[in-house]
Amino acid sequence: MEFLTKTIPLTLLVFVVSSMLAVGLSLTVGEILLPLRNRRLVFLALLANFVLMPLAAFVIARLLRLAEPLAAALLLLGTAAGAPFLPKLAVVAKGSLAFAVGLMVMLMTLTVGYMPLVLPLLLEGVSVDPSKIARSLVVLMLIPLVLGLAVRNRYQAVAARVAPLLNRVSTVSLVLLIVLLLATNLQNIADMFGTRAVLASILFLLASFGAGWLLGGPGPDTRGVLALGTAQRNIAAALVVGGQNFEDPKVVVMVAVVAIVGLLVLVPLARVVSRRSIQADAKV
Repeated sequence: MEFLTKTIPLTLLVFVVSSMLAVGLSLTVGEILLPLRNRRLVFLALLANFVLMPLAAFVIARLLRLAEPLAAALLLLGTAAGAPFLPKLAVVAKGSLAFAVGLMVMLMTLTVGYMPLVLPLLLEGVSVDPSKIARSLVVLMLIPLVLGLAVRNRYQAVAARVAPLLNRVSTVSLVLLIVLLLATNLQNIADMFGTRAVLASILFLLASFGAGWLLGGPGPDTRGVLALGTAQRNIAAALVVGGQNFEDPKVVVMVAVVAIVGLLVLVPLARVVSRRSIQADAKV
């Protein structure tokens, strides 16, 4: 079991880096920025992720009367947006990959400044070091993405050959990551039963998916991406802040539970969104 636990960070590293490289090799800077010129859509994305999600986390924690460490973890996740899993979910959902990447980068960047401002207001005694959040996000996500974009711009033939290979690597590593998380956290998840943690995770994910879906506009390619992008929270940022500021291990365990439930719920939801997109295209 200890070996499996030590394998998780490496698997996560492979998934995130391969995903970001593959995205960079598949798109141009212009394609990523184009969807973000829709100011209304950008405003609604910010509203969903930085207003409605903290509010949803607060309301769910109060309604279910979660213990303080579990409520704190949910609020951490409510303020942490911009997850590296979004481009992969967008591919599964057959949504706009360019919008997914642009949305991810925008939310991830704003999260670094947003969490230090908002969390101390929501959680007494919490101080957040934005540099520690930014460091992991920049190294693991932005640098591979920029590298991929640079290669795509200069060596298009090489990018076309390498991108499919990296996509396969990211898919395999994602499946392995889910298996490892389940195998190493079964006891933690079992311990959470009776605390309403799993129910809170499901309600939080469904509320975030619903908010993104309602605010995602009429276009099926952007609606599905915003729904998935709002539901998939920035686990890395939440874990950094949770590990720094809370002595109770239940905070980090709750973040892990939401991450596992999220992967198990959102991948099937992405497939449902994909079928709806296909049906919408067929009608057109």
